[in-house]
Amino acid sequence: MVKRESGLRKRRVSYEHEISACSIFGAMNTSGERFTGEGVIRAIANMHVRSNGLGGGFAIYGLYPEYKEYYALHIMVEGRNEESKKETDAFLNTNFDVVYDEEIPHAEQKQYSASIENPPLVWRYFAAPDKKGGDKIFSDDDYVVQKVMEINTKIKDAYVFSSGKNMGVFKGVGYPEDIAEYYLLDQLYKGYIWTAHGRFPTNTQGWWGGAHPFSMLDWTVVHNGEISSYGTNRRYLEMYGYHCTLQTDSEVMTYAVDLLMRRQQLPVSVVAKILAPPVWKSIEEKKDEKEKKLLRTLRMVYAPLLMNGPFTVIIAHHGVMIGLTDRIRLRPLTAGVKGEMLYLSSEEAAIRLASPQELDKVWTPDGGEPIIGQIE
Repeated sequence: MVKRESGLRKRRVSYEHEISACSIFGAMNTSGERFTGEGVIRAIANMHVRSNGLGGGFAIYGLYPEYKEYYALHIMVEGRNEESKKETDAFLNTNFDVVYDEEIPHAEQKQYSASIENPPLVWRYFAAPDKKGGDKIFSDDDYVVQKVMEINTKIKDAYVFSSGKNMGVFKGVGYPEDIAEYYLLDQLYKGYIWTAHGRFPTNTQGWWGGAHPFSMLDWTVVHNGEISSYGTNRRYLEMYGYHCTLQTDSEVMTYAVDLLMRRQQLPVSVVAKILAPPVWKSIEEKKDEKEKKLLRTLRMVYAPLLMNGPFTVIIAHHGVMIGLTDRIRLRPLTAGVKGEMLYLSSEEAAIRLASPQELDKVWTPDGGEPIIGQIE
């Protein structure tokens, strides 16, 4: 394990890493059978050099069957601020029916890696909306989004980083394999979708809230790349009630997915053409007039949501896992299938390490074309 005693040492380490970092990985059982995270943790650890210890995390679907009807709110309190924790508890008890809450289990200090320093208090609440007055005009999902934004913008040091049903995000500052060790992921949880991320921040700080996956309700995103259109994307999303408080460009991708796929109910094929559209020249060269008209319309109506810059993402939701790259594949993505298992990864070697048997198929998807895995 590389120690990070000085700024000079940090800079020296960065030159040794893969310049197209971060690392992303996803595994899905398309029959819905749950599995442990052992293979996923092994796969993301195999891409260790693509991250630098400033962020790692996992999203797991199907891990809370006993509370599957309730929203599972994972909330971190920076600096273990007792007043912020009390204010958060009071807010939740006023706006939700909280049926159970606890500190998220984690290893004792002597049992986890030294790369994890000063972890915040991380608490989970299983809750149902308790709507009052005018709040009844919202759907349950919209109500939860509104309350998540209130906590993240109004309660000091408190951040909701996971808010879906029967799923959860576990993340922090450290290498992903160390984060898995910290949260005891391979010991405590099973799920039918696992996604993982190893972070190499280039423009923003490494902190617990800025690690991936990013989540809104049941949607999660792990991202490799840079969003140079962040300012435009952010201003557009703020018109729809989203507030970017987690200090990284990747946050806009998650809110864009929630807006387009949940609220506006657009299919994945259309969302891909909004986030990573063809250039104007290639649109005009298309012979199918119907397709040409659609692409023109999407580029004009959703121009502020075009994601400029190199990116690869894995988007997950209950029953579906999606891989998508920018239109010219400036960040890597490999897909593999073995029986009922679908794998998406920054590197093929990680897929082969996660799969206990020889793959049925492995391929490189085209730029801007989504790979979609669904529960059968």
